[in-house]
Amino acid sequence: QVQLVESGGGLVQAGGSLRLSCAASGRAGTMGWFRQAPGQERGFVAAIMWSGGITYYADSVKGRFTISRDNAKNTVYLQMNSLKPEDTAVYYCAGRGSVIGTTTPRDYNYWGQGTRVTVSS
Repeated sequence: QVQLVESGGGLVQAGGSLRLSCAASGRAGTMGWFRQAPGQERGFVAAIMWSGGITYYADSVKGRFTISRDNAKNTVYLQMNSLKPEDTAVYYCAGRGSVIGTTTPRDYNYWGQGTRVTVSS
């Protein structure tokens, strides 16, 4: 069982930046970020394969968000730039044992508690 703890959410103006962190108690094959806005389903944002560092992004965040990892700290980051009001959501860190990347929430076994991001216009 891998425990995940997110941090870094907050309130930011449109066009601003935030960096989310996800500290993991162990190593997972793939780590991902998902988000859920009020009244919407949880959706994929980005994922990274822990070994090799291959990354995947949702089209809506490509060019603005960057997922990365720090092997020494067992931490995954989501750098979010050029934020838009539609990025407002609770952001969740997730992990799965498989090294095969996936954008489907139900494929992930481990979840953090979520961190809220609010982007004002």
